[in-house]
Order: sequence, then structure tokens, then C-alpha cells
Amino acid sequence: MAEPTEPSPQSIASPESVPGDPPPLEFEPSTPLQFLPGMGAARAERLRRLGLRKAQDVLFFFPREHQFPPPPTKVDELREGQPATFIGKITDAELVSRTPGKSLFAAIVENESGAVRIVFFNQPFRAEQLTLDRSVRLSGTPKLAGLRWEFSHPKYELIEADEADPENAENKGEILPVYPLTEGVKEYELRRLTRRVASVLAEGAKEVMPASIREAAGVRLRDAGIELAGDLPDIATTLRDIHCPPSAETLTAARTRLIFQELFVMQLALAMRRTSLTGRLQAPAMPCTAKIRQRIVRRFPFELTADQNRVIDEIAQEMGRQFPMNRLLQGDVGSGKTVVAIFAMMLAVASEHQATLMAPTEVLARQHFQTLRKILADSRVRIGLLCGSLTAAQRRETLEKVASGELDLIVGTQALVYDIDFHSLGLCVIDEQHKFGVRQRVRLREGGVDPHYLVMSATPIPRSVAMTQFGDVDLSTLREKPAGRGEVHTYLAVDSWRDRWWDFVRQRIAEGRQAYVVAPRVGDETVASDSTSGSTGDAADALDDLDALDEVEDVTSVNRTFEQLRDNVFKEQRVELLHGRMKAEAKQDVMQRFADGEIDVLVSTTVIEVGVDVANATVMTILGGNRFGLAQLHQLRGRISRGVHAGYLCVFTDGERSPEESERLKVFEQTSDGFELAEADFRLRGPGDMLGKKQSGLAPLRIADLNRDVEVLQVARMMAQELIDEDPDMQADEITGLRDQVLRRYGNRLDLGDGA
Repeated sequence: MAEPTEPSPQSIASPESVPGDPPPLEFEPSTPLQFLPGMGAARAERLRRLGLRKAQDVLFFFPREHQFPPPPTKVDELREGQPATFIGKITDAELVSRTPGKSLFAAIVENESGAVRIVFFNQPFRAEQLTLDRSVRLSGTPKLAGLRWEFSHPKYELIEADEADPENAENKGEILPVYPLTEGVKEYELRRLTRRVASVLAEGAKEVMPASIREAAGVRLRDAGIELAGDLPDIATTLRDIHCPPSAETLTAARTRLIFQELFVMQLALAMRRTSLTGRLQAPAMPCTAKIRQRIVRRFPFELTADQNRVIDEIAQEMGRQFPMNRLLQGDVGSGKTVVAIFAMMLAVASEHQATLMAPTEVLARQHFQTLRKILADSRVRIGLLCGSLTAAQRRETLEKVASGELDLIVGTQALVYDIDFHSLGLCVIDEQHKFGVRQRVRLREGGVDPHYLVMSATPIPRSVAMTQFGDVDLSTLREKPAGRGEVHTYLAVDSWRDRWWDFVRQRIAEGRQAYVVAPRVGDETVASDSTSGSTGDAADALDDLDALDEVEDVTSVNRTFEQLRDNVFKEQRVELLHGRMKAEAKQDVMQRFADGEIDVLVSTTVIEVGVDVANATVMTILGGNRFGLAQLHQLRGRISRGVHAGYLCVFTDGERSPEESERLKVFEQTSDGFELAEADFRLRGPGDMLGKKQSGLAPLRIADLNRDVEVLQVARMMAQELIDEDPDMQADEITGLRDQVLRRYGNRLDLGDGA
């Protein structure tokens, strides 16, 4: 029974065309799919599952990849030993069972050029698939068997009869787009539909990138090493060539155009946001004269690295302006980020403003506090500590001193941002943003405080993530490590190593060194443990809850590990326990005794991963290492060899490792550079896992890939910033279409104005 049809919009009478007008379109961009020629309601309904409702949806439904199949070979073109593709219909088939377990299936496949024979030994199930009158596409290496060409165990694909038509693109050696599919939708049907739609609608697609931008982008992309023959093509050519590419060269140009445009629009949005924030907010200017710089640097009992000097110059220049610095300082573990932060804080004090340093844990906050007191021991700078373990009276006294300006530097934890009245806050330093989040920064700003911001992260960030997740933040990087640091040797071990490894640990302790043992996690690694960026709102709350639940289970694990090691492996050594559920005073006492050398072996959860600094601790054992992510493993490794002695890390795993776990641990064992690990982690996990389901306000990418397209992203970022520098509101007539696309895609997400 024929499907019921409705009158098509194109069947409604329209005014007569005027001579010279272009011919009317077969259908319009807004035409529902069921009204397209040969479509029908049932097929249109299946396509709705792919998000395709109108003709325009099909035009912008891009292939996920392209295939380059060789054209099918005719019988008289077959050659012995040369791979070939052959398409035809099965005209004869026979399954012969010779003895139990032995069989031969043979079939004749024929087309207008002749016939070939295919054979399969001991695979009787082929007879159920390769039946008479089925059309099939064969791939294999033929050989002459008597007077007939024969394919032995070829690869094959069962196809519909009309797919065997020699005039189909699939059978002519053309480049084939491969689209996402759904049940009931065949690839060749989708190819026909996209070709038809592109041939009708591509020419009328609205161009949003003027020729000047396409030309400039083409030059810069080629300079960046991107394979591109000329300028980026116009949108009509792009849409035709992405669906029906006449050559590999035109396909590359079309894909590059679409990838660049998607990333360019994103970077324009981020550049507009940076410029908007700069114009709206004001912060105190803190000039850094040569005299001030010299006085601060003299405080450090060591020579700064070239990287530290460069980053200090970047920060000093920005803090000297009257709008807030919003800078992310990333550096590998042990690269000296804290020194840079102390310089920035001292610069704020030199300008008679207060500075804060917020840490993710009280242990780390107290460590920063002691470091500052040591460096500023004989100065007039007044330092205060504000954290959750203070008594009510201590907290009240500290808050009063903050409000009156009696304290210049305030070090603390999250408690720092609740109910505080600063006298004159000029700089806020946030250590380990991926543990701290961004909610506390928002709270400071809501309180009417608009300081400069310096966010430190010891988790190096992949370049593409830095340009997207942190696209509205300025980035400083420390790669060089201070001289005199010992090398860390990393070993991936099996259970049979345990006794020898514990012997090695005891030997190091006998030499006067100290050791960490990190207990295995109970659950799998969480997003929270391996995030490269802060989170906001409910997502951050949810991750906090997950961490709390994990911590309860991890305490059970670490207690069990502690008892086993104390009672068996390290009977003669001083062993102590540390985990996040202990009271703050108890944690601080354990860490202080470990720092003072009163503890030989510290058995801990991952509470030690952030910033704990004990130079004499040179040995670490990680149990259940397959349960940790790369970033967390690297953070843990950073806790050892923080002095002149070499470090030794041994990672044991639980049970049989998955292929993904093996690959991750292999990379960790072979790579000690945090930036290389970050890029490797990004490759292994992909953007979705690293960035999370919501990319901090950024719309999901449709065709670009942050892992693959980092060079294109760099060009897009540079050109976007240049355009916004010249035209902050994108008011020029030639880019109004581009501006509309930016606002439509990112306006509401990034608070850029009208995003409707």
C-alpha cells in the first residue's frame, strides 16, 4: 500500500517567474524532508533520529570520515597477486561437506564483464549469507584456478541490487563520505540524499566569512604546515565538496574550511569575552619599578630560572594596569610556581594592597604559610593564616585584622572567601584550580572585590584545552625546573617484584631517606581526580560529593594497607598513617613529624598529591596504580625528589590490566615531562573525557577535533584576537554574518549579549 502523502509546499501555485530570473529550486532549505522527491513520511521519520528534519539539516550534516575505495575491477582487468574489488550477483552456490569438520563453500559471482569464483574452507555459515541472487562487493587477491579467476576467503559486503549499478559513486572509485547512521538508514541512501540536497541548496548558502578572511586564513594555515592548495573555499564550494568531493585536494580544502570556521567562531566568542571583561572591570594598578623588583627578588635565597623571570615580567606588566589580571600559571611539578606567586603577592603589598593565597587543603595552606614566614622573616610584611581549624576566637581576631588592614598577606583554604571584609584586596592567588574550583572566585567578585587573579595549576594543560577551556584567560607557562633537583626513576612492577622492592625501600630508609606508600583507591579514577580545569555550580558540587564518598572507601583501604605494612614489611621502621578524614590538627601533626624526619614511611591516600613538599622523601610506592589517571599519577610522583637526592617510584597494579590501563601506565613509566603527559592523556582519553560533558560554557564541536586540529586552532585564535582588537563589537558590515553566528552559538553561553 502506498504511503499517504500531503501536498508539498512546492506544489502550491506561485507567481509566474520573470524572464531572466534563476529557475525555481526543486525545494527550499526549510522544506520538511518528507516532501523531498522520493522521500516519504516513513523514511523521513527514520532520518529524524539523526536530527534531520528539514533539507537544510541535511546540507549541514557532515560526514564523520571519507573513504577512498579503488574502482571495481572487470574480469579482463584482474591480475594474479594484485588486490582487486569485484561487484556482482551470486548466480551459483554450493556447500560441500567432505568429512566431519571439513567443508568447502563455493559460489559464482557474475556481472556484465564476466564471472569469478569465491571459496571458503571450513566456514559452512557462509552458505547462509551468500545466497543465490544476492549482490555482493568482494575485496581480495585473485588467482587463476584453471580457466577462471578465484578469490579465496575474500572480504565481502552484501549490498542491495541497485547498489551494484556501475554508475553509482560507490562503484566508480569516487571518494565516499561516511555518515553517522541509525537503524533503518543505509549509507548509500544517505549519500544519495546529501548529494541531491547539496546540488540544490549549496549555491544559495549564506557566506559568513568574507574573502579577505578566507585568503588570510589560507596563508596562515599553510605557514602552520596545514596541507592547503590555496585560499579557503567559499561556503557553496565547501558544502558541495564535503558531500561530493571531486578530488582529495578539494576535500582537504572543504574540511579545513569547516574546521577553521567552527574554531574561528569559538575563538571570536572567547576574544569578545576577554575584551568585554577588560572593559567592564577595574582593579588597582600596581607598578613594578626596577627598585621594587630588585627588593623582592633579593628575598629569595636562590637564583630564579629564566622561565621564572619571564613569567614574573608578564605578571608585573599586567598588574601595572587598571583592569584585572586574569592569568593562569601552569607549570610541571617542581617548576617553581610558588616563587612566582610570592613575587606577585609582594608586588601587591609594595603598592599598599593586600594579597591572598588560597590552597585546596589545610595541609597545603599551612605549608604555604610557613614558606612565606621563612622568606619574609625579617621584613615588615604581616602574614595571617585563615583556615577551617581555627577556633572561633582565632578566626574572629584574624578577620578583624584583615578588615582593618593589619594583615598584608592572608593564606588560607576555602574558608577564606566566606564572610570576609578585606581592607584593600589587590591580588588573589589560587593554588591548584582543578582542586579548588571557581565558585570561590565568583563569591569574592560578588562581594564587590575586584582584584587581580593568578591561578596556579601543577597539572599541565594540553594546548588545545588551554585555548578553549581557558580561552578567556591569559596563560603563562613554566617548563624549566630549578637546578639541583634529583632525577626520579619510575618503574612499572609486577607482584613478583614486591619483596625485592620492599628490600630496596628499607635500604633507602637505612641511608636516611624517607618513603611514601600510596594506598590503592577502592573505586575507579574519578573525573574530579584528573580534571584539568575548574568546575562551576552543580557540577562542582556533584564532584565534591563523589570525592567525599570515594574518600570514605579509600580510608578503609589505607587503614588496611597501613596495618599490613606496619606489622609485616616495616616492623623496624617508624610508620604513620595519613588520610583526608583525619582531623586537621592530626593531619598537620603527622605532616610536621614527617617533615622533621620523625617518620620513615608515610602510608597515605592521595591527600599528599597536592603540593606536599618534603625534600628528604625520595621513595614512593603506588599500590593499585591502574586505578589512577595520568595527571594524578604525575602529581604523586612530584612529591618525591624535591631535593638533591634521586627519587624512585614503583607502581604496582591490581589484577589484570585493561588495554587502556596498560597504555596509560606505559606512557607514565616512559615520560616524566608533565606537558608531554598532558598531551598523551588528551590523546588517550579524548576531549570528551578530559573536558567533561559540558565544556565550561562552550558548545560541543561538530567537525573540529581539539586533539587533531590544534594547529588550525592556533591560527583561529590568533586571527580572532586580531579581529576583535580592531573591531571589539564586530560592527563592520562585511562580518555581520560572522557576528550573528558568534552570538547565536555562544552569546548566551558566554554572556556576550543577544544570543537568540
